[in-house]
Amino acid sequence: MTRKISKNSFLSIALPVTGYTDAQALQQKLVAARQRKIIDTDVVLWMEHSPVFTYGRHGGIDNLQMDPSLLEKRGICVEQSERGGNITYHGPGQLVVYPIIDLEEARLGIPEYVQMLEEVMILTARDFNVKIHRQQGKPGVWAGNRKVGSIGIAIQKGISYHGMALNVNLDLTPFEWIHPCGFTDITMSSLENEMSIKKDQANRKERSGQVEFKIVRKRAQFHMASIFEKSLVMIDNADISSILKKKSTVAA
Repeated sequence: MTRKISKNSFLSIALPVTGYTDAQALQQKLVAARQRKIIDTDVVLWMEHSPVFTYGRHGGIDNLQMDPSLLEKRGICVEQSERGGNITYHGPGQLVVYPIIDLEEARLGIPEYVQMLEEVMILTARDFNVKIHRQQGKPGVWAGNRKVGSIGIAIQKGISYHGMALNVNLDLTPFEWIHPCGFTDITMSSLENEMSIKKDQANRKERSGQVEFKIVRKRAQFHMASIFEKSLVMIDNADISSILKKKSTVAA
């Protein structure tokens, strides 16, 4: 990258549907570059994942209720993650956001940071007339007792990575094959599902049309910038390669 980026900015990268292990590898490279000050600006990755169940660094695989061999036939992987939290599902139609942030430089404690990520999801949902909220002792965001968005972060030498996942219009069926987040009494939902419920409650038989994923992402980006008081500088894959190539050159 040749342009100078202000520290009051996030480098913001919108990726296509990405495999979970590829996303983990990319995050690790960016975390290392951030730690070594090879990049002095925080980075936010925006993506969808290929179908995958992930469980946290403290476990959660015991909450998978289906034989992994059957999942493999359905094209769904099972992967362990460095993040906190228990088991969850990622798939197309879910907005996954991975901020790589130096929390010390940003002067953010972990509870405050988690609340800010939750607020991004709450305000984004509000843009689509879906009211979601926090629940005491249960990270993430909820519509009543239905969970719409999840939080799971990891911290490596002061740099936070992984982040949040907002269910937009994904197929919710795979959540029935796990105890989401380790709880047996959770029903998972999405923005699209909540909009449909709202219409049904208004005694209208028609179902809502599909929520436009790109519009949801755009609104989430707006709220991310506002809540963190940063501008988002959009970069692409070529810029990522340039950043990481610079890292390799300096390391050598």
